[in-house]
Amino acid sequence: TALGLALLPSNAISKQKSLKEQLVGTWTLVSANQVSKEGVKSDRWGPNPRGRATFEANGRYSFMIFRTDIPKFASNNMNQVTAEEAKTAIQGMTANYGTWSIDEATKTLTTNIEGSSSPNLNGGTQKRIISSISADELKYTNPASQIGSVDDVVWKRAK
Repeated sequence: TALGLALLPSNAISKQKSLKEQLVGTWTLVSANQVSKEGVKSDRWGPNPRGRATFEANGRYSFMIFRTDIPKFASNNMNQVTAEEAKTAIQGMTANYGTWSIDEATKTLTTNIEGSSSPNLNGGTQKRIISSISADELKYTNPASQIGSVDDVVWKRAK
């Protein structure tokens, strides 16, 4: 038996990484589906949304999601966008940064938001329940999004 164990590859004997260790890195958005309290499914981020989430080993994170189907502003000057253009743009994106932690027992990711594209989130926290994670894929549920939906989100590890 001892000889058999000695011949096993070292990674077969090594301890599995913690959830925190597995989460560290940069992730690219694959999909984000919302379900309202009334059970209505929607695709808030439209077809082919883009996003990035970066979780640093030191406990810092940054997060952003953008719709890709928003029309360009009529003016190339940010000080001259119309109210409707600004509304469409802000409703088509979310971005925030701050610190993050993991509760390994409940698989809960908590973000402490220091700055956000939505001022109402500044200084707040959000929780996401990790349903699965592998070397290349992260799936989680946000049970209480800012718009009142339950969000199921899939990310792939950035290459």
